[in-house]
Parts: sequence; structure tokens; C-alpha cells
Amino acid sequence: MSTFDVTIHQPVRLQIMAALVALGAQERVNFTYLRDALKTTDGNLGAHLLKLEEAGYLEQEKTFVDRKPRTFIRATDKGRGAFRDHVSALKDLLESGIIQGEGK
Repeated sequence: MSTFDVTIHQPVRLQIMAALVALGAQERVNFTYLRDALKTTDGNLGAHLLKLEEAGYLEQEKTFVDRKPRTFIRATDKGRGAFRDHVSALKDLLESGIIQGEGK
């Protein structure tokens, strides 16, 4: 049985991982695109990315494009596996019948 991953479980981090895992294994996303897609602030997104990076779930590449700093983010294999396991744990919980819906 899969287990919940407390690092991924936080809503913004769950959204980050969902967005990254939807990409191909070697694909990456621009920080600005991710910030805008998740409707978060630079600081908030940066803090969540750092937490995921410390867990080994993503990699950040800082570079310059036309003399402007850019940060690109991609999920690691470890992060993809952790996300897959977390989603599986969520599915197991839903299918267990423990959660019957509101008001029941």
C-alpha cells in the first residue's frame, strides 16, 4: 500500500509536482510560467521549490537568456516516483470507502 508524502501533500507543492510530472522526463518549465500558472508569488513559489529540491524531488537550473536571469525547473526520477506513490495513496483512500462524501 502506498503512503502519503508529507512533503508533497501541501497544496502548492502538490500542484507544482503535478505540473512537473505532466511534462516529459527531460522537459522543464520556466519559473515565471509556473508562478503564473499556480497564481502564487515569487517568494511563495521559491520557498516551496526549495523544500521540494531539498527532498530531491526537483532540480532547478539558473541561467541567463538574453542577459536576463531565468530559472528552469524539472522533476527528478525520485520526485516522479514520490508523486506517483502519493497519488496512489490518495486513490487508495478514496476507494477504501472511508470518505463517503459530505454530510454522510
